[in-house]
Amino acid sequence: MAKLYFRYGAMSSSKTANALMVKYNYGERGQNALLVKPAIDVRDGVRTVKSRCGLSSECVLFHEMDIAAIKRGDYDCIIVDEAQFLSKDEVRLLTDIVDEYNVPVICYGLRTDFQGNFFEGSHWLMAWADTIEEIKTICWCGRKATFNARVQNGHIVREGEQIMMGGNSAYVSLCRRHWKDGNLGSFCNLNLED
Repeated sequence: MAKLYFRYGAMSSSKTANALMVKYNYGERGQNALLVKPAIDVRDGVRTVKSRCGLSSECVLFHEMDIAAIKRGDYDCIIVDEAQFLSKDEVRLLTDIVDEYNVPVICYGLRTDFQGNFFEGSHWLMAWADTIEEIKTICWCGRKATFNARVQNGHIVREGEQIMMGGNSAYVSLCRRHWKDGNLGSFCNLNLED
């Protein structure tokens, strides 16, 4: 029986690397996994998913998914990267793929934004996923990092648009205590971009 999975973690927890390895594993077993991402994520190219550790693969944009091909059984699994950027309706479509076509869907993404608020996609994945799994990473202090701090000029930013694309130069994973305190620890000595 197919399931909808939501695998979430803070920035730098290897979510994308995990997604790419799952796709590779399906292919290694002669199965066809479809890698998908929301159109908003163009950091590494419009139809490319790339991890910080250098793994990459071609993908399709979410709105380009061929539902007829999914219905025919052309795919053994759907893998969605950056799932936090999905809308409620898009998450509902994923539940339909699982429930109506018996195709497992594995979503990877952030749970919350830099202010500690749910993204729309994450909110509905937390509500509707059959299985929710945390991918862990650590804060500079060694505790589990659960928050994504937006950083500018060496300081945590608390205001701004919910979505601002960026990687290590714009975001740092912190434990709740250091996120609340605004304490970047050793990261404050790094040359972080504006």
